[in-house]
Amino acid sequence: MATIASAYCKSPSRLSAILVAPLRAVSRFIIMLAEANAQMRALNQLNHLSDHALSARGMTREGEMRRIMGVYAAL
Repeated sequence: MATIASAYCKSPSRLSAILVAPLRAVSRFIIMLAEANAQMRALNQLNHLSDHALSARGMTREGEMRRIMGVYAAL
């Protein structure tokens, strides 16, 4: 019967993951700010439209909220 021995060393990848983690967190935070800002601008524009103006375009306020917020609309 054959036996296979593996000498796998996790320390270099673990070290790189530890060093890269803060950079990933900062990049995720910056992306989150940018996305939130675009959503806030779109929501402000929606709030300035009247229900009559929305219905003239064939839209509803609820439908536009779902479009703007995406998966966060249910929260």
